[in-house]
Amino acid sequence: MGSITAIANAFFAACETGKGWEGCKTYCAPNATFAAQAEPLADIKALSEYADWMKGLMTIMPDGRYEVKSFATDTERNNVAAYAVFSGTHTGPGGPCEPTGKKTTSDYVYVMQFTGDKISHMTKIWNSGVALKQLGWI
Repeated sequence: MGSITAIANAFFAACETGKGWEGCKTYCAPNATFAAQAEPLADIKALSEYADWMKGLMTIMPDGRYEVKSFATDTERNNVAAYAVFSGTHTGPGGPCEPTGKKTTSDYVYVMQFTGDKISHMTKIWNSGVALKQLGWI
């Protein structure tokens, strides 16, 4: 399929633009797992669920976008880390309350672990509390 860097980049773009699992699954093992120490994601254990969660987030924040700050491949450990900043405004339906019209600018990191040329696990590192406060959700 290609280098893990190219695969991770394609997955990242698909996930962050709300393509959901349908748009992401070609880059991943079918049973890829997910982990995050962030309250809104506590119950999500499958990467397919996370990809669909991001799709839903783009409905809540239709102006959602990301800016990649760093993209690094660790060939010894067979993983790729992407650091980005997500920005979006809660103007769409959904979420824990009516649209607040408030904006978040939130740093996060994905660490995508590969088995062969497929993502088999992803960890999201994110301070969700800051984002939720900015959006007026807590």
